[in-house]
Amino acid sequence: MAKEKTIAEKLKALYQLQLIDSKLDEIQILKGELPIEVKDLEDEISGLKTRIQRLERQIEDIEDSISMHRSKIKEAEALIERYNKQLDEVKNNREYEALMKEIELQRLEIQLAEKRIRDATQQLEARQELLENTKQRLEAKKHDLEVKQKELEEVTAKNEKEEKKLKRQSEKARKEIDPRWLRSYDKIRANYRNGLAVVMVERDACGGCHNTIPPQTQLELTLRTEIITCEHCGRILVDDNILYVGEEPPAPQKEEVAPKRKTRKRATKK
Repeated sequence: MAKEKTIAEKLKALYQLQLIDSKLDEIQILKGELPIEVKDLEDEISGLKTRIQRLERQIEDIEDSISMHRSKIKEAEALIERYNKQLDEVKNNREYEALMKEIELQRLEIQLAEKRIRDATQQLEARQELLENTKQRLEAKKHDLEVKQKELEEVTAKNEKEEKKLKRQSEKARKEIDPRWLRSYDKIRANYRNGLAVVMVERDACGGCHNTIPPQTQLELTLRTEIITCEHCGRILVDDNILYVGEEPPAPQKEEVAPKRKTRKRATKK
């Protein structure tokens, strides 16, 4: 049966995890905004491709509409020609007027079709221009993506070995920590851009928000009998010797005192 870890050992494990995760954060900072920029460009390119497909379908529909109206014009012209031939064979005014009404109706159909062709042609030209501009934007974004991906690949390749090593260490360290403590750690880390969840007290202040930590709290930290958080930022606090839990802390170095210079008494004139 595994021995239950003490509070001090748990705090040490948490702080060690923090050190590993902070190094991983530094690598992400080196990458900068590149991963986000690459993702944004990929999404934008996907959107432009969808827009191009939609415009191409609209252009096809407009071209089909123009073709249909042109067919109607040809049909109307053919009918007018036939009705004109029939005018030579009419036997009375009623037949003549009926044919003239049909001819006038077909002429109106031609005028209506021509108007719709003009309107559709304007729409077609506008869609074609928009399609061309969208295609140009797509090519420009593709070029930007290639540049950003290359930059990201270079940064990633440079730090890939170290990043993989740190990720393995982080995964291993997380397995050694109580799940309840781990959830608190992750929650606090997510609240701050610098990812600091466990910090040392440095110069009587919180290593995260730099607010003063009372002497009584600092004393309690050295006892390591409970988890203590900063009352200002909520980060978990540890003392500066936390990494030496289970080991002998290094002996404090004695300050070297410079030897006193001997002063010579000045002789007095008699």
